[in-house]
Amino acid sequence: MKNLSSQRARHSLLATIVLSLMLPSSDLAQPIPATPSAAKPAPLGQGKVFLTTKEALALAFPKSRVKRHTLFLTKKQKEAAEKHSGEKLEKAIAYVYVAFPEDSPENAAPIGYAYFDTHGVRTLRETMLIAVDLEQRVKRLELCSFAEPQEYIPRAMWYAQFLKKQLNDELRLKRDIRGVAGATLTAVATTSAVRRVLGLHKLIIAENLLPPTGGTLQNWD
Repeated sequence: MKNLSSQRARHSLLATIVLSLMLPSSDLAQPIPATPSAAKPAPLGQGKVFLTTKEALALAFPKSRVKRHTLFLTKKQKEAAEKHSGEKLEKAIAYVYVAFPEDSPENAAPIGYAYFDTHGVRTLRETMLIAVDLEQRVKRLELCSFAEPQEYIPRAMWYAQFLKKQLNDELRLKRDIRGVAGATLTAVATTSAVRRVLGLHKLIIAENLLPPTGGTLQNWD
């Protein structure tokens, strides 16, 4: 039992080191969509922090200009986003990070979007960055903070299942997403978060809620 615990601890440490998941370089030029959980990501939840907001965005959008938009959803819009995903939004506020090519003009077309989703796992919370490409597929996942014991963090290869996935009925555990022994609640929470973000993003794009200009420029310095 002691050897098994040590082995699981090593696997958990490895997962935190290689958790940054990226698509092939040919996809880097594609845009990324917006975020679901209504909570503003500044505190990044509680517990072990692996990446700050700035660090996660820099990984998702290297050599890019990123702006944050705050969207206030109507009751009807919130319900529509929830219907798309089958998941509840905590609040009717969305913080959407929009990426543009570096040194591009103000009216440049975006190259991607990202959301931070903070949610419960077992009794404690985790925060994830979820980036979406222009085809409304998952482009990147980053585990930013995790308050549960780290042995409940799945391996990096498990998270890789979400890459290029779109929102549909197959994006569920025991369908396109296989479960993970010893971290079932994390798998449930992660799958729900991805669906929630994709549902919110679908609404935002469909209703053209993002303004063409404005937003708060994110500073990497």
